[in-house]
Amino acid sequence: MPRIPRNRPHPGLPDRQAILDFIATQKSSVGKREIAKAFGLHAQDKIALKSLLKEMMEAGELEGGPGRTLHKGGGLPKVTVIRVVDVADTVAIAVPDRWDHPTPPPRLRVIEPRRRASFGLGDRLLARIEEQGGGYQAFPMKALAKSEEFVLGILRREALGWRLVPVDKKARGDLAINDPGEGQPGDLVLAEPSGRPPRQYGRVVEVLGDPFQPRAFSLIAIHAKGIPNRFDESVLAEAERVARQPLGDREDLRHLPFLTIDPADARDHDDAVWATPDADNPGHFRAIVAIADVSFYVRPGSALDRSARSRGNSVYFPDRVVPMLPEILSAHVCSLVENEDRAVLACHLHIDPEGKLLNWRFTRAVIRCVANIAYEEAQATMDNQAGEYLPVLQPLWAAWGVLAKARAHREPLELELPEKRVILDEQGRIAGIHVREHLTAHRVIEDYMIAANVASAKALEKKKAACIFRCHEAPSREKIVALRDYLETLGQNIALGQVVKPAVFNRILSRAKDGENYEQVTEQVLRTQTQAYYAPTNVGHFGLALGSYAHFTSPIRRYADLIVHRSLVAAHRLGEGGLHAEEEKGLSKTADHISMTERRAMEAERDTIDRYVAAFLSTRVGEVLETRITGVAKFGFFATVVGLGGDGLVPVSTLGDERFVFDEDARVLEGITSGTRYVSGQRLELRLVEANPITGALRYELPEGGSAPAQRRDRTRPKGFQPRPGKSRVPPGIRRGRR
Repeated sequence: MPRIPRNRPHPGLPDRQAILDFIATQKSSVGKREIAKAFGLHAQDKIALKSLLKEMMEAGELEGGPGRTLHKGGGLPKVTVIRVVDVADTVAIAVPDRWDHPTPPPRLRVIEPRRRASFGLGDRLLARIEEQGGGYQAFPMKALAKSEEFVLGILRREALGWRLVPVDKKARGDLAINDPGEGQPGDLVLAEPSGRPPRQYGRVVEVLGDPFQPRAFSLIAIHAKGIPNRFDESVLAEAERVARQPLGDREDLRHLPFLTIDPADARDHDDAVWATPDADNPGHFRAIVAIADVSFYVRPGSALDRSARSRGNSVYFPDRVVPMLPEILSAHVCSLVENEDRAVLACHLHIDPEGKLLNWRFTRAVIRCVANIAYEEAQATMDNQAGEYLPVLQPLWAAWGVLAKARAHREPLELELPEKRVILDEQGRIAGIHVREHLTAHRVIEDYMIAANVASAKALEKKKAACIFRCHEAPSREKIVALRDYLETLGQNIALGQVVKPAVFNRILSRAKDGENYEQVTEQVLRTQTQAYYAPTNVGHFGLALGSYAHFTSPIRRYADLIVHRSLVAAHRLGEGGLHAEEEKGLSKTADHISMTERRAMEAERDTIDRYVAAFLSTRVGEVLETRITGVAKFGFFATVVGLGGDGLVPVSTLGDERFVFDEDARVLEGITSGTRYVSGQRLELRLVEANPITGALRYELPEGGSAPAQRRDRTRPKGFQPRPGKSRVPPGIRRGRR
């Protein structure tokens, strides 16, 4: 057979364009076999086709896909794995999960099947790809399991090859790595697993660097939770442009001495307050809660808006903040810094002597704050009745006095939850970990914010306008029964026939206030509560004892507040930037999405604090520390260092030779012979034997091994008593809901 000249097809072969056209018209993936069959090729023609296809791949006209399939060069396979990266106007946008080209990956419009829950950010899908009008559409075939997502861990080199040690303390084992890429031993890396255990391998897709460097702990959480932390150039450019726009026609409130009162380490200031006695109505007060007018800068459907929705909220770590908005907006133009004109959405409140909101109105305004002060400074000024801002703070406190009356009357849930603050030095290393002090000044600002949130929700309900409500449902009967069973072990009771209100839990906490079980009771009451969420349908807020509640006061850091602002702007005809009809149609999906991003942020923040605590304690391994038991299970108990935190496990196997039985109702591990008891809330000394800063995991043991001094069995019980064996389980994690 004569040699076929290069670049000239065999007489029986289709030409290159015919092959490309054929591949483009097929709805499923094709390979050499399908091409040969379509063009009726046999014997020598197939050999020549193989050579031609190889030439086309070398020239970049074709690319290989899974299973020896072929697709157009620079394009996408007919079937491939995609990852959802954005949800714009209720439509999911995805990119190829793997993209090995220097150009940006194409964005695909995901066509969601009917009668299915919407896809969320980060979802990975096996999809059929169609090219239409110069773009791509993806038709999902299968949602991929979570086990197929990236794994974050530390890369190690061993005699038998590379291994990845996951940073997730819940991970069951290491992952073998067959492609370390540019990773070096000890690097923090992202790896993509493939295959199924026990024959599962991974390839390194991103090297993040030294896991022990300052700021690495938050970086671990950012990547582990899939939190977007880089803004596209288009988003940054749009932020720069809108930041320069004039403030427009607004109510001028610059003559009023507004203050922002925030934590000393606040990164932004999105709420300012002012109050004064009502001269026309003795005992009444006028107050204004002024909130950064983010809706004026971030318009529906813009690149800024899509980015903000995708993030859902800002995420705050000890060493950094991952903002919802670019810094030029979040820390500058929208932040209510002192002595600068700032655009706000102002909530004007009329408060009666009993703290009831008689009426309210909303305006777009311009203010100029006289100062940004910390809670501690505000508290010291009021305690000493002296200071530069005393004349501004006094009427604020006076108006708060009547708001406090209304709060006391409705009796919201009063839980004292310590908040840890990690102190870093200039190099980003841990200088200390402290519990934030809760001051009256915190309650003052909180009650003003609650009043504005209530006014926002009621204003939108009155206008029959769309709203994303902050919802908190009453505890389920099952949870209340579990709490009752627990309280009975302490000699307390709770009647199940009554309508459960927050005041019921307050009385439980009050009775335990001065006892040794107060922290334990507080944790159990917290675990009984449901988790707050966002929804376009109002179900009320159980914890705050309020019938209507929406988030209005933090649009710099919460997308829910931005939606509320837009709805208020549209309902009260306050100008541009109001809620669009298309946006309103998708509020249910938006509410689900931002509820998810809030939980994601809470988990990331909590895990980062755990890693900092573990790093702080890593220099004290071997020491005996004062701890408190936070949870008990069949396999052991969990304890935390008093005043510091850091949950760690004491395995039951380390408690000595005695057999221990777990009573689930009482949450007690009890020794059958000695009666030694380990119960939630109990304080005891434990030796720290392990502190892993990468996973945040701690492990303790008894100081001398075996049954250390602990609670002894009540000798009034019948001889031979054994606690009821229950279904053992790890106590559920404490959920710190956000109001």
